[in-house]
Amino acid sequence: MAAPGENMKINADRLWDSLMEMAKIGPGIAGGNNRQTLTDEDAEGRALFAKWCEEAGLSMSVDDMGNMIARREGTDPDALPVYVGSHLDTQPTGGKYDGVLGVLGGLEVVRTLNDLGVKTKHPIVVVNWTNEEGSRFAPAMLSSGVFAGLHDREWAYDRTDAQGKRFGDELERIGWKGEEKTGERKMHAYYELHIEQGPILEDEFTDIGVVTHGQGLKWLKVTLTGRESHTGSTPMYKRRNAGLGLARLTELVHEIAMDFQPDAVGAIGHVEVYPNSPNIIPGRTVCTIDIRSPDKRILDQMDKRIRAGTETICDALGIDHEIEMVNHFDPVAFDEKLVETVRKAAKRLSYSHMDIVSGAGHDACYINRVAPTAMIMCPCVGGLSHNEAEEIDKEWAQAGADVLLHSVLETAELEA
Repeated sequence: MAAPGENMKINADRLWDSLMEMAKIGPGIAGGNNRQTLTDEDAEGRALFAKWCEEAGLSMSVDDMGNMIARREGTDPDALPVYVGSHLDTQPTGGKYDGVLGVLGGLEVVRTLNDLGVKTKHPIVVVNWTNEEGSRFAPAMLSSGVFAGLHDREWAYDRTDAQGKRFGDELERIGWKGEEKTGERKMHAYYELHIEQGPILEDEFTDIGVVTHGQGLKWLKVTLTGRESHTGSTPMYKRRNAGLGLARLTELVHEIAMDFQPDAVGAIGHVEVYPNSPNIIPGRTVCTIDIRSPDKRILDQMDKRIRAGTETICDALGIDHEIEMVNHFDPVAFDEKLVETVRKAAKRLSYSHMDIVSGAGHDACYINRVAPTAMIMCPCVGGLSHNEAEEIDKEWAQAGADVLLHSVLETAELEA
């Protein structure tokens, strides 16, 4: 097997032009994108990606969760394929690079191989996973979750958006529901290129993040129930203030996360207050606690402490509480051999690199359950993501895609 030379690199201008062309579909209001899953804009982005895949000589298949699977044949018809990819859907106020870089970076790998007339033993597949973001249909990483056997397909079809529209119905409506059963295909390996979505690589002036682990996650939906009463006429000692309970719970989550530094994080992001009137003490609040850690033991300890602390807070205030787990996945350790392949590729190309833990969930976290998996990260400006101001440099995109190219070639076995 031949090793790729250090002068073998992707076409940075072509990759950047593709990113900018895709960004024209579903433009946001502040320079980013609103291309939520299974919308007309998602369908338009898929059609453009399919056109580019056809022009690159790839054969396209679509499974019954709408995952797009574009294949470049290898020299060994019996060899399992090396997958590369991510997602094309965005948040309602998303950026131009989150997910998209991984899909179009994978396409650029194939285009580069075509330019150079390079063949590989293993086929190479570029994949666009449906509904990674979960912004319209919860939970996130829905289709890769079905592929990996974590979710039932019919359960996934029954997920609804804020208007009550079903995932399965919308998938059919936009014309991207395939016949192939999701999860039947086998992989030799899977690589995912992604922006960091955090500030570490930029702060450390580092080109490449070699992702060794993905944080585990728990979302706890907490409902606090007190008693609505008039703000002006209810004595302080007679109040059953669900809003005060929410405030104390917010502080509790922060304190617990700080106790498990350096890698644990936690916050309350989603909040509902009832009746939400200026002169009424809140009788009910609903919030979602997001806690994460790359260590399952720590994640479980945080969960336990939050539950105990919530009970203590509520007892002191005379309010009731309910806690529901609405999302959860365990920490991920990516394949050591593939992780080392990424390190070697970065070193061969003279890109600065460091080991990093992914703070966000990705399709790779689920695919890791069914195939050897690794992730490559590049910096993003200010660590900002899930925001229309999300930005990266062309040089960062090239570095990530170059490392992806070399990693894929080593795993797919470059033919001399």
